[in-house]
Amino acid sequence: MDDTIARFVSAVLLTMAALLPIINAPGLAPIFLSMTPGATDAARTALARRVARNSFMLLIGAVLVGSYVLIFFGLSLAVVKIAGGLLVTSTAWHLFRAEQSEGPGLVSASTPPPLQIERISFYPLTFPLTVGPGSISVAVTVGAGASVQRVSDLTPALGAVGGIVLVSVIIYLCYRYAARVLGALGNTGTVVLLRLSAFLLLSVGVQIFTTGVIERFGLTVPGL
Repeated sequence: MDDTIARFVSAVLLTMAALLPIINAPGLAPIFLSMTPGATDAARTALARRVARNSFMLLIGAVLVGSYVLIFFGLSLAVVKIAGGLLVTSTAWHLFRAEQSEGPGLVSASTPPPLQIERISFYPLTFPLTVGPGSISVAVTVGAGASVQRVSDLTPALGAVGGIVLVSVIIYLCYRYAARVLGALGNTGTVVLLRLSAFLLLSVGVQIFTTGVIERFGLTVPGL
């Protein structure tokens, strides 16, 4: 029993350690705030809950059947990174340009319609901003390592699921309280942080795309 618990806890911690740095929910909280200008606290709470739920489902799907889906369509993780990197880059560039044009009045006083909030809950807030190609590829790798071939293999698989549950909870908390945390920065500090976050997201997209190209074509880059 003690060995089973130890394996379960190890799988939980391994999953969290692999996913949290890539997802970086605290760093994405300003992006979440910038995409919900003027939304009420209740609307942001509902949206944060929806994004966390969508993220959980995407990550669980990647862990359980991600590798089989890639095999079925004849895709590689490198190709997924290339496509996802382009998508993240495009989204980040749009956010960066929008923030430049809107300036300090980024957070408006009008409340977005519920349909708009619901529409952005999956794209782009859940995918590719929160759960992008990097985290999906990691989840697929975790799933391959926790594949169930016999009953004794259930412990690592359940541990991976438990880790994803905790990651989803962290995503919810970071998004749920984004406005409260950033409110302490003031209007100017918030705008600066939003633009910096958009730039960092753009850099992440370029990095994912570059990594995918290197892996896909077997390139060797000095210094990497």
